[in-house]
Amino acid sequence: MEELSADEIRRRRLARLAGGQTSQPTTPLTSPQRENPPGPPIAASAPGPSQSLGLNVHNMTPATSPIGASGVAHRSQSSEGVSSLSSSPSNSLETQSQSLSRSQSMDIDGVSCEKSMSQVDVDSGIENMEVDENDRREKRSLSDKEPSSGSEVSEEQALQLVCKIFRVSWKDRDRDVIFLSSLSAQFKQNPKEVFSDFKDLIGQILMEVLMMSTQTRDENPFASLTATSQPIAATARSPDRNLMLTTGSNPGTSPMFCNLGSFGASSLSSLGASGGASTWDSYSDHFTIETCKETDMLNYLIECFDRVGIEEKKAPKMCSQPAVSQLLSNIRSQCISHTALVLQGSLTQPRSLQQPSFLVPYMLCRNLPYGFIQELVRTTHQDEEVFKQIFIPILQGLALAAKECSLDSDYFKYPLMVASLPLWLPKSLSPGSGRELQRLSYLGAFFSFSVFAEDDAKVVEKYFSGPAITLENTRVVSQSLQHYLELGRQELFKILHSILLNGETREAALSYMAAVVNANMKKAQMQTDDRLVSTDGFMLNFLWVLQQLSTKIKLETVDPTYIFHPRCRITLPNDETRVNATMEDVNDWLAELYGDQPPFSEPKFPTECFFLTLHAHHLSILPSCRRYIRRLRAIRELNRTVEDLKNNESQWKDSPLATRHREMLKRCKTQLKKLVRCKACADAGLLDESFLRRCLNFYGLLIQLLLRLLDPAYPDVTLPLNSDVPKVFAALPEFYVEDVAEFLFFIVQYSPQVLYEPCTQDIVMFLVVMLCNQNYIRNPYLVAKLVEVMFMTNPAVQPRTQKFFEMIENHPLSTKLLVPSLMKFYTDVEHTGATSEFYDKFTIRYHISTIFKSLWQNIAHHGTFMEEFNSGKQFVRYINMLINDTTFLLDESLESLKRIHEVQEEMKNKEQWDQLPRDQQQARQSQLAQDERVSRSYLALATETVDMFHILTKQVQKPFLRPELGPRLAAMLNFNLQQLCGPKCRDLKVENPEKYGFEPKKLLDQLTDIYLQLDCARFAKAIADDQRSYSKELFEEVISKMRKAGIKSTIAIEKFKLLAEKVEEIVAKNARAEIDYSDAPDEFRDPLMDTLMTDPVRLPSGTIMDRSIILRHLLNSPTDPFNRQTLTESMLEPVPELKEQIHAWMREKQNSDH
Repeated sequence: MEELSADEIRRRRLARLAGGQTSQPTTPLTSPQRENPPGPPIAASAPGPSQSLGLNVHNMTPATSPIGASGVAHRSQSSEGVSSLSSSPSNSLETQSQSLSRSQSMDIDGVSCEKSMSQVDVDSGIENMEVDENDRREKRSLSDKEPSSGSEVSEEQALQLVCKIFRVSWKDRDRDVIFLSSLSAQFKQNPKEVFSDFKDLIGQILMEVLMMSTQTRDENPFASLTATSQPIAATARSPDRNLMLTTGSNPGTSPMFCNLGSFGASSLSSLGASGGASTWDSYSDHFTIETCKETDMLNYLIECFDRVGIEEKKAPKMCSQPAVSQLLSNIRSQCISHTALVLQGSLTQPRSLQQPSFLVPYMLCRNLPYGFIQELVRTTHQDEEVFKQIFIPILQGLALAAKECSLDSDYFKYPLMVASLPLWLPKSLSPGSGRELQRLSYLGAFFSFSVFAEDDAKVVEKYFSGPAITLENTRVVSQSLQHYLELGRQELFKILHSILLNGETREAALSYMAAVVNANMKKAQMQTDDRLVSTDGFMLNFLWVLQQLSTKIKLETVDPTYIFHPRCRITLPNDETRVNATMEDVNDWLAELYGDQPPFSEPKFPTECFFLTLHAHHLSILPSCRRYIRRLRAIRELNRTVEDLKNNESQWKDSPLATRHREMLKRCKTQLKKLVRCKACADAGLLDESFLRRCLNFYGLLIQLLLRLLDPAYPDVTLPLNSDVPKVFAALPEFYVEDVAEFLFFIVQYSPQVLYEPCTQDIVMFLVVMLCNQNYIRNPYLVAKLVEVMFMTNPAVQPRTQKFFEMIENHPLSTKLLVPSLMKFYTDVEHTGATSEFYDKFTIRYHISTIFKSLWQNIAHHGTFMEEFNSGKQFVRYINMLINDTTFLLDESLESLKRIHEVQEEMKNKEQWDQLPRDQQQARQSQLAQDERVSRSYLALATETVDMFHILTKQVQKPFLRPELGPRLAAMLNFNLQQLCGPKCRDLKVENPEKYGFEPKKLLDQLTDIYLQLDCARFAKAIADDQRSYSKELFEEVISKMRKAGIKSTIAIEKFKLLAEKVEEIVAKNARAEIDYSDAPDEFRDPLMDTLMTDPVRLPSGTIMDRSIILRHLLNSPTDPFNRQTLTESMLEPVPELKEQIHAWMREKQNSDH
């Protein structure tokens, strides 16, 4: 017999199912045939299509086994199986877990990848029902199937479960079931060829039921169903699942809609009967379900899908068995597949894409079972045409429904009911409350999209996995990703903004916003466990939305004391550092503030939103910036390691460690490649100019608030500020100021073009005010950060911020107070209280020196500099610190260069180097690397201090010649001349000196310039008095080297030669007039230095010291050297009687010697 075409086979099947009524045309199907009926793919462990489920069917006949749903409870032979279905309750989490497990298996099964699940058509479940003998596949009756040993569920029980879920029977007619006459006739005619497996049977049941609905005009097959047997109301999910139905023009044709006792209406509406509110009844009236054949079929399919979940809850143990689980999965899958056919109009008449979907009212009334829409998407998404046919009408219907919402009613509010869900703000269950909130809260998934590699590795693989990442393609990809982020964040803003606009849900929204902030407090820590907090992508999305909410906030409406409000939503840690107060100070102030009549009014939304946004910046953008900087540092270190390994390959390629080094090189390259890709992702997520501008503008708003606290006359601020720090400002968290500095530091380095916004003027004013009123900030390192911001904007450091730096140096408030304030801070950082203060001060002073060099070039600051140079005490302390730093830094850097020279010389001698033990070689190389780092760092700092000396001594000389400074300065200069030109100067010769920033010619030129600029009799005497480093031969060698290297002009060399001759004369004179004062009485000796006093003074403690020695000490530390009490020069009391006695003794000593 000639093989039939696919369309002819379909036509004959439908004709057979219709009971011979072939005169009615059948709608052509939209999808190609599939060999297997639609449904989830079968896992490897599940029975195949041709296998029995392994259920025991002894003593069962086709005539007696299928029973109606109404008869389940009355058959003794099946009571055991039925009781097992309802023997144990199941919680929702277990059911959801099973459902998710099924979904995952659908996603990963190999078969489903090859055969599109979207190819749904009316073959679903009935392809085994061939009408031609040549095409018919072998089918067996139930009695022919083999039993499975060890199975706990018989096939009879499985059939009962199928009949119960679909409420069908092919044996008896009953008011609570649908009688399947076609299937019944097949059993009577040829029971062995009824179905091949349960998927086949399910497909036949569904198709016959649906075809009965489409072909019956005078009688509705669902009319016999009532809600009395196993009512779905028992599993109602929410009180709002009501459907108020619109009666059609011919009510008689759809009894399920016009009779409240019928199956569809009663059972669906009963879902909301147990607790339905009148509000939702009125809402459901607005969105009605059309009375037609399609809705009859959808009601039935939705009910069947829902009953699968009910059975899983009632009998979780039984339903977890593979055979039963597969059966229920097949039922779900075929319900979805047939729903797709109904929505396409395959069983009735095709639907236009412009017509709203029949499914829309169910969605609006939230009347769909859990997972229904997700399964529909999963089943149809692989076929683009089918997917469009189903979901375009859904979207059209939702759009039409949205258009009907108006402010004349409150329908528009009900989508906001999401804020009342239990998962809107779940309770914390572990220390990782931040990550929990992201993973479990309803909005968490919406806020979680991210471009950061650590958040979503798929972004790296898709956009940055090419063989080479060029700057241009990275820029293009970053712009695209930033555009996508912007679109997504705009939608998030609309969601949260809509919830906030509604008075009933505003509190829930604010609680959620506060919970995100409070749950992620640990993100502000320098070291935190990322598993306990939300991801950077989540927090940046959250921040973007809050920024949009804060855009229109007027500062006048923000209460600056909100953070101290009893009803403040933000929880600050008890140990949070304050700007200028201890916790004891804060508690005392708050106790005074609260008093009998608390001054606080109810917090308003602008205030709460502003502070939530402020803290969101602290927990999102700044941790992300720090992570970005750490990644760049890691990339630099890896690059350096790779370069070192490559450059030294000749030394290790033949050594026993060659394999280890090659493996290390390979590992470093792999890690470097990974980090570069991660950086590319971070560039897209963090270096978004529009986003950074929003952050900068918000910080500008914060600065305005702080300036109002500092001076209520803002913007007309006058300096200096009041000596009493406002308590509100003093009690604020320190990071309110620190975050501004850190953010400015970041954008100056990585996105300086962002800096020029209208808020920049306020930022400049804030920097100047804080630097000129350092007493307002308790932590010196916070002041140092503000100094570093100014340093980073210096054109010498970052040319692209020249305009910003000019705004600072030309600001009216800076011209009088900035220089003396920075000079004071230069000396104050000598003692910060930190364990690392000794090393920290060098970096801070380097920043200040660089700023001074730029300010000196500005004519507006010249007058201030000169006033400070001539005023005395503050400048003298500054010079003393310069001498101290130059002495230490030059000494350390030159010593490190000597050690570098030593190792390099050893390594040049190949034979000698190879004789050293391997561990000794590694130790020497490690020391070399450390010395190279030290020399680079210290030489950079030393060069800056020498530059400053060179500039200052050119402008002013008198302060450098003071008794407490002149001798020390001369000794420092002599010592460094000896290092550069003395007998051991060859030890400073290293390979590639520019690598370390070592410029001996320039250094010698500057040092000799300082000699010439201070040239006078007093300074010459100070040079001559230095018996440690000065020698006539040293100065002669200096002159020789300057001539030989052409370091100075002939005139300058001659001037230096004259100075040397002058010094040598003083040395000779001193030698002739040398008097031995070593036998001076103890009361004439200084107790600290054990030298003869010439100008004794009494300290408050009663101790008598020489004035020059105690003044030198006070330049370093303003304390009494014997009891550490505060001491100033004004507290020193002259002792004229003792002074006269000393001088008399000295004259007597001189006369006796002559």
